[in-house]
Parts: sequence; C-alpha cells; structure tokens
Amino acid sequence: MAARRIAVISAGLSNPSSTRMLADRLAMATVAELNERGVDSEVQTYELRDFAHQITDNMLTGFAPTELEAMISNVTNADALIVVTPIFSTSYSGLFKSFIDVLDPDSLAGKPVLIGANAGTARHSLAIDYAIRPLFAYLHADTVSSGVFAASSDWGSNADDVAPLGRRVEKGARELAERIVANAPVNNSDPFDPANYLGEGRSFGHLLGGLTGE
Repeated sequence: MAARRIAVISAGLSNPSSTRMLADRLAMATVAELNERGVDSEVQTYELRDFAHQITDNMLTGFAPTELEAMISNVTNADALIVVTPIFSTSYSGLFKSFIDVLDPDSLAGKPVLIGANAGTARHSLAIDYAIRPLFAYLHADTVSSGVFAASSDWGSNADDVAPLGRRVEKGARELAERIVANAPVNNSDPFDPANYLGEGRSFGHLLGGLTGE
C-alpha cells in the first residue's frame, strides 16, 4: 500500500506559535497511530501565514499564484487533512477562513478531517463545534467526531502525554487514523489484464505448467 498523505494546515500568525505546536502534535500522533496499523504515511505541513499575501491576491483576482496553487493541490489531493486555527472573537481566524474561501467548494468532499483549535482560555473550546465543524460540514468533508482544543494552560508544566491535552490529541489522532484506514483504496483492477497475473516475469507457460503439475 502506498504511503497515506496527510496535509496539515496551521493558521497561527506568530512564529513560533501554539497553533503550530498543536498541529505538529496532532500530526505526530496520527503518524504513530497509522504505524501501529501497519500503514506508512507522509506529512506535509503548511503555515498559512507564509501564504497570506497570495491568499489575498487570489481573493481579489480570482487566480491563485503558482506557489499557492501548488499548495492547494497538495491539500486537496491528500488522503486526510489536519487543520488548526487560533480562536479570534469566538471563531476561526480571518486568515483561516480566507484560505477556505479560495478552495473549490467541492475539493474537500469526503476527505477525512481532524479539527484543532487553540485560544487563551478553555472558554473558547466550544468554537470547534459551533463555528469550525459547520464550516467543514458545508464543504461535505468527513470530520472525525473528536475535535482537539488547547488552551494556554495546556502548554504549562502538565502538558505531557498523560495530561488532558495528551489524551485529547491521542483520541483525535486515533479517530483520524481509523478513518484513513477505512478509506484505503480498494484494488478494483481488471482481473483479465495480463499485468495483474503475469507479475514477477511469469509467462503463460509457467502458469499452465503449474496447473498441469509440471
């Protein structure tokens, strides 16, 4: 099986940012969960702050600059998506929404998505369900049940693998890995195509010999 491709979108504005920290942690946990299932994976992470001007140009002109176009193609063709946004004014950031707005509305249909968000306090944790999840429902994406929220306090001295954030990360990553495995492509190749039964350099004579016991 080919390696599953996971695209990670981080909408943090600072560098470094807790948004990127959460995105990296979700990605690493998902890779670990896939490894346990015998599935190889590769991760591509994109900081939206690096594409902010290009996203604005795309919104103004209707055309994506070359670098942004390549990034969008990688995101929409990935096997799964991890998205993490800071919470501003009780909802996703403007940069995050602007990126979503330049995507083709059908480009994420059926794609497994794990949602993450971070803010200063846990009071904003419900933003995942009342703001971000409906956005991806509109795009017909296949969001996993668990969203992962991190408050500033989660990055303190208790932010280890046994802390609440660690458990939330593991749960979300596990659900995404299960969805990726469930969506693995089925081999629908033509059984009458010689390429499918003449592997390893075998000939018709070799196959017939096996049938006749020679």
